[in-house]
Amino acid sequence: MATKKDQKDQTHHEEQTDQHEPPAEKEGQDDSSLNDTEDADQGASEASPEERIAMLEAELAQQKEKYLRIFADFDNAKRRHAREKQEWFSTAGKDVVLDILPVVDDFERAMQMETSEANADEKLESEGVQLIYQKLAGVLKKRGIEAIDAYGMPFDDAWHEALTEIPADPEMKGKVVDVVEKGYTMNGKLIRHAKVVVGK
Repeated sequence: MATKKDQKDQTHHEEQTDQHEPPAEKEGQDDSSLNDTEDADQGASEASPEERIAMLEAELAQQKEKYLRIFADFDNAKRRHAREKQEWFSTAGKDVVLDILPVVDDFERAMQMETSEANADEKLESEGVQLIYQKLAGVLKKRGIEAIDAYGMPFDDAWHEALTEIPADPEMKGKVVDVVEKGYTMNGKLIRHAKVVVGK
């Protein structure tokens, strides 16, 4: 006949045994995961040489396309930088030129005020002014500074600044009938609009 102590020891032993036994469901899950991995490895190893070649060719095409995009972006950036650099050099000194142009305007106004009745001293002075003006104009032209030919041209707000409109002959309507202040370009780029009067 078993004593109470023996029954207690037997119960404690059974509880310890139950704790060490893994659940049956977990074992089933581990076996299933292992089988899936084995199936995937088996599927990859079973790919035919043609399929593997096709996969490699597709990957190569993707890498080639990526390289071409990067090269195109780099080439565009290089060209843009070169263009901006050229534009900067072509208009370098623009502010200095704009400060000189009013002096050129004064020279031209002074020469327009000459009269045929000027005495010898005035004529000599006028010749000196013309020589200085010609030298200054030559320097500006050498630097790519050119006056805009505006008179008689159709009005274009990209090149002209209209100060006013006056009645004009039919053939001069919408055209420049007078140039109050010359416009100038620097290496083909506008640096000062021509101030003009437009016929209407």
